[in-house]
Amino acid sequence: MNAVPQQALDRGAGDVPDRTAGDPSGDRILILDFGSQTTQLIARRIREHGVYCEIRPFDLGADAIRAFAPRGVVLSGGPETVTGDATPRIDDAVFESRVPVLGICYGMQAMAAQLGGAVERSPHSEFGHAVLRVAESQNGGLFAGLGPALDVWMSHGDKVTTAPPGFEVAAESANAPIAAMANAERGLFGVQFHPEVTHTEGGGELLRRFVRDIAGCDGDWTVSNIIEQAVARIREQVGDDRVVLGLSGGVDSSVVAALLSRAIGKRLACVFVDNGLLRKGEAADVRAAFGGASNALPIDVRMVDASDEFLNALAGVDAPEAKRKAIGRTFVEVFEREASRIQGARWLAQGTIYPDVIESAGTGGKTRVIKSHHNVGGLPERMNLRLLEPLRDLFKDEVRNIGLALGLPEELIHRHPFPGPGLAVRALGEVRREHLEALREADAIFLEELRRADWYRKVSQAFAVHLPVRSVGVVGDARLYENVIALRAVQTTDFMTARWAALPHDLLARASSRIVNEVYGVSRVVYDVTGKPPGTIEWE
Repeated sequence: MNAVPQQALDRGAGDVPDRTAGDPSGDRILILDFGSQTTQLIARRIREHGVYCEIRPFDLGADAIRAFAPRGVVLSGGPETVTGDATPRIDDAVFESRVPVLGICYGMQAMAAQLGGAVERSPHSEFGHAVLRVAESQNGGLFAGLGPALDVWMSHGDKVTTAPPGFEVAAESANAPIAAMANAERGLFGVQFHPEVTHTEGGGELLRRFVRDIAGCDGDWTVSNIIEQAVARIREQVGDDRVVLGLSGGVDSSVVAALLSRAIGKRLACVFVDNGLLRKGEAADVRAAFGGASNALPIDVRMVDASDEFLNALAGVDAPEAKRKAIGRTFVEVFEREASRIQGARWLAQGTIYPDVIESAGTGGKTRVIKSHHNVGGLPERMNLRLLEPLRDLFKDEVRNIGLALGLPEELIHRHPFPGPGLAVRALGEVRREHLEALREADAIFLEELRRADWYRKVSQAFAVHLPVRSVGVVGDARLYENVIALRAVQTTDFMTARWAALPHDLLARASSRIVNEVYGVSRVVYDVTGKPPGTIEWE
């Protein structure tokens, strides 16, 4: 391990909670969120280095900071300016905690302003690529081994013009004379660029240096330790009770099923609700992966066909949010009915993951909530079940790795995400049975062609959309006036931003030809070339 600030070594034994390998109560990093759209990326990059971290609001109080007992603190970027009147401040407890602190973008500017430096509006903003020139004095610090010049990603309109007392200039760029600063003695660092994004050269190594070498974290946030501790916590929480899980066949609920099966065995009961809004073969896939003695995970799975109930609830409904609410109400009614038949059930398990929590509730900072998630929220009081969310602290990539380690099939673990409301948000307008049938077939053809061309794993999410418009087509000597199918495929690392996938033209041609020829009631196929932003990944 390289040099660690003396302050980090000076903490008494009572300042650090008792550690258990892989347990979040051990080595941990606190990320204070000032509203950056890439704050989740910071957390993911840190966890990739085997270190547990959590995102909290920038105005987290002193008592909460001390209770969290972080080994280090990261200050995120954000949309605000320290030159304005309503400047979000860093709690003094952050600097009084005597642990290393890394400020990123706005986090660096806030640190500079509060510790006696100066920040001004820049006449030349930097958005996008910039060349960072690292000072020679930093060869053994945060930038050790990264070279004298780095390609980095900037996003700022302000700049630090004077470093606080005790800080030295660690790097500069064309439009930021202080693009990084450091007070190695106190363990305080600031970078104007975003090391968490893939566009920044050496960004991952810089974060590794901070959390492992400078903050001194051991890096024991590993798959095996996560599973071990999760199983122990589940057994402690549940005791001898039974647990009921709504198994959708998606990655998150499947991993929860595997984890609970390991923890409590036959005291887990799964309910699979066929809402009539599933992809082709979905129910059969779930039955094949779970619920039989010949499977790797023989779990009690109760298959419920409630498709008529859902479609009746959606009759005449065309507004996206109204459709979601109708589906949610119906699911609760169906699930409640089935769960009441499971003797001894005291817990309801859900596949809530960390991004669900962050995006639904925000972190209390400036991040705006884009949408709510069906996994996050309360339960109807009459259900009288306690909530169990064993994946609540995990990102999607961590969930996938746990699933593989638990023996789930790779094709299930790497399947593309599927929205909670199912095909109802991909059949635009009123949901009709004939539209769902056409959409289901078109979607299956598209995914089949992606797999055949070895593109399924190269895109992050791909699907078909049934549009509420009709188009003239010609088949043989007949002119048809039928529906339009849109195809969408995106590539992303975090689903917060995404670019449309530039699929080969011959792949699109095969998919289009097959859909028009094999799916009744479709006359035209189009391809969506909208990124996120400005579009969303789903159409509704």
